[in-house]
Amino acid sequence: MMNVLKAVSTPVPKRLRDLIREIRSSRTAADERAVVNKECATIRDSFRDQDNTYRCRNVAKLLYIHMLGYPAHFGQLECMKLIASPKFTDKRIGYLGAMLLLDERQDVHLLITNSLKNDLNHQTQYIQSLALCTLGAICSTEMSRDLAGEVEKMIKSSNAYIKKKAILCAFGIIRKVPDLMEMYIPATRSLLNEKNHGVLLTAVCLITEMSEKSPDTLHHFRKLVPQLVRILKNLIMAGYSPEHDVSGVSDPFLQVKILRLLRILGHNDAEASETMNDILAQVATNTDTSKNVGHAILYEIVLTIMGIQSEAGLRVLAVNILGRFLLNNDKNIRYVALNTLLRVVNADYNAVQRHRTTIVDCLKDPDVSIRRRAIELSFALINHNNIRGMMKELLLFLETCDPEFKSDCCSNIVMAASKYSPNKRWHIDTVLKVLTTAGNYIKGDVVTIAIQLVSETSSLHAYSVQQLYRALYSDITQQPLAQVAAWCIGEYGELLNTPSGEDEEPLHVTEDEVITLLERVLSNNNSAVVTKEYVITALMKLSSRFPASTLRLKQIIAIYGSSTNVELQQRSVEYTNVFSKFDHIRSALLEHMPLIEAHPHSLDVSYQEKNDYSSLLSEPVSRPAQENVLSTLPTENGLFDLISSNGIQPAPHVETGKGGIAADLLDLLGDMPPVQNTVVPPVNDLLDNFLQPPAHQNNLVNGTSYLPVVTAFNKDGLLIEFNCQRANNDATKTVINMTATNSSQFPMLDFVFQAAVPKSFQLNLQSPSGNRLLPNNAGHVTQVIQLNNPQKQPIRMRLRISYTQNGRSVNEMGSLYFCDVLIVTTKLSLDGDQFQMVMASVKVTLTSLYRSCFSITGTEKPIVLYCSEE
Repeated sequence: MMNVLKAVSTPVPKRLRDLIREIRSSRTAADERAVVNKECATIRDSFRDQDNTYRCRNVAKLLYIHMLGYPAHFGQLECMKLIASPKFTDKRIGYLGAMLLLDERQDVHLLITNSLKNDLNHQTQYIQSLALCTLGAICSTEMSRDLAGEVEKMIKSSNAYIKKKAILCAFGIIRKVPDLMEMYIPATRSLLNEKNHGVLLTAVCLITEMSEKSPDTLHHFRKLVPQLVRILKNLIMAGYSPEHDVSGVSDPFLQVKILRLLRILGHNDAEASETMNDILAQVATNTDTSKNVGHAILYEIVLTIMGIQSEAGLRVLAVNILGRFLLNNDKNIRYVALNTLLRVVNADYNAVQRHRTTIVDCLKDPDVSIRRRAIELSFALINHNNIRGMMKELLLFLETCDPEFKSDCCSNIVMAASKYSPNKRWHIDTVLKVLTTAGNYIKGDVVTIAIQLVSETSSLHAYSVQQLYRALYSDITQQPLAQVAAWCIGEYGELLNTPSGEDEEPLHVTEDEVITLLERVLSNNNSAVVTKEYVITALMKLSSRFPASTLRLKQIIAIYGSSTNVELQQRSVEYTNVFSKFDHIRSALLEHMPLIEAHPHSLDVSYQEKNDYSSLLSEPVSRPAQENVLSTLPTENGLFDLISSNGIQPAPHVETGKGGIAADLLDLLGDMPPVQNTVVPPVNDLLDNFLQPPAHQNNLVNGTSYLPVVTAFNKDGLLIEFNCQRANNDATKTVINMTATNSSQFPMLDFVFQAAVPKSFQLNLQSPSGNRLLPNNAGHVTQVIQLNNPQKQPIRMRLRISYTQNGRSVNEMGSLYFCDVLIVTTKLSLDGDQFQMVMASVKVTLTSLYRSCFSITGTEKPIVLYCSEE
């Protein structure tokens, strides 16, 4: 009686449709939250009262609330109760709630494993279907292992409805636990014989997943290629079937899945690819392209043809299909075509080239995504044959494109021009066009490349500087253009009025007009600091090009001595000091710069913890194998730790026996007696004596001090030697006199010597005595290198040598190591004759291996070896 009264007094909960209507009628988010919170409170009260009458309705409303984004976790156990209910309607809502509210991170989901197992064996196919769907959606590793056997039995069911559900469930289990794949392989073999398209579709999905997960399974299923080809052929040859027809195409979903599986099975397999070539061509030619369904199949055909080892004609057919896509009015199809062509352009370059005109037309498309893909594909299609036409179109695009395209487009145009330019004049014109078109959107690398291009094209210096002057005169607001123009005017300003030999009107400008133009750029408030740095340096260079205007140039530069910008101030002050204190070397200091290498920043060598240098200077100078003798010397605390990036490995540590290092050194002579009681000074002492003259000159052999003369380079007649000495007896400062001679029969022109050292050193290269080496040692070029070594480390130096001989440009790079002084102090009593005989033997034996010098100092007669490894 109490239960009846309670049931009568309890209000009937809202129906789901009423809740939806009430939530949709809410005017604000606050109103919606109020409705949801009130309904959630009502549902909680109902769950608390153990009301079974409306549990199904309450859980359904709770799922809708969950879909709106509100918390509904308190309904998880109620879903378990609905699943355990014998009624189908309750199970349907319970399983739906389990799929939405449960996942493997929640322990509650393990409670339904037993219910799933019972329902998988239920006599009603619809309840079995609910269990299969739920298992495939929320299965965890443990649940998959527990129920995999039940699913495998259901795959063998004769009921097509249950079979396709079980196959999809197996798909989810394999994705979760790939180890269970072997259980389903036997049952999968016979699935392709099914007539039901739903079963075929799910079977193809399952085989695809297995093939992607395991190479062994992929090899196993390659035997099914003929069967898949037969199914695909039946699909395209079959007549009209209203059950499977979509816009005149027979079951396009199954066709797409089969084509994707064929692509996986035919990848890197010639036999399988040969089997499917004919059917691919047949599908490609028989598919109706008037509907979007046909486009989907053709797109999958293209991917399959390009993904297998197909015939050349078939690849051309695939590219032509994509070319037809480009003419479609649907922008999505055009985008897919461009994206796919960009992926396959390397596979069949010539076939894609045939559609170049259509691709270039896509640059004018209003859709930004299509323009982006079209510009990327256009750059991929540039070669030596079409560079002029393609560059014309790309420059037109650069003029009208959105700002977001300009930066990358400029860099790519310059790179393409550098790679495929037909001649230097065209190359320079193209780069100048980019500089004048793109404005301030140009990246810094374009400025660097433009300067390098002008620098290396000596025959067009006059033409380049005149064109840049005209462009800068027209517009001084474009910073990249101003930077390149300032550099070129400063470097080649004397050529502004020189006939360029081109079809251009010669410039007639005075020195004052040139200086005034640069002064306008310098005083422009919109000019960047970097641009002003270029201009100040250009004005300094013009002081040697325009001697009559030196006073004006000096005054302009001096103005920035009080600039708030540190860099501009420093340049101004230093340049002003050159005018006042070093005017006698100003002309030599401001000579034309040597040819800029491809990477102008390559000499910025970083000296890192492992003493590795810039990768650009990593090639060692070739040298005879017998001269690489440092590998025979022992390694003491990293004394001979050479840079391994040059192919020179650190020498292995040699254990010294009774005789120590001195005995090992003298053992090179073979018949010399061992030296005993040897004392090896610490490494720090060795560093202190590196390249330092002996302390007691009065005890030198024959009264002569031997300073090391190092052969730094010897190849093809070019000999470079270093004569080292100390500066003011300072152990941290070394002066190296470089001498270069030419023993070949032909002169070496434009000779340039460059050196780089790690950051722990300070290097100062003075101006060379010349840049021409006469043949047959008829002359020489000298250059002074000042080296500051505050940490007294072993000197490591990278060299770059360039010259021109017989019209051929030669560039050499190499490494030079000054190994630490190896001082071996002996306690033996050797008279002068005996010691000189030892020294003579050492010198005769080692001279072919070392460029060595020897001296004796002090009362203990130390042997001093200055060794250089070429």
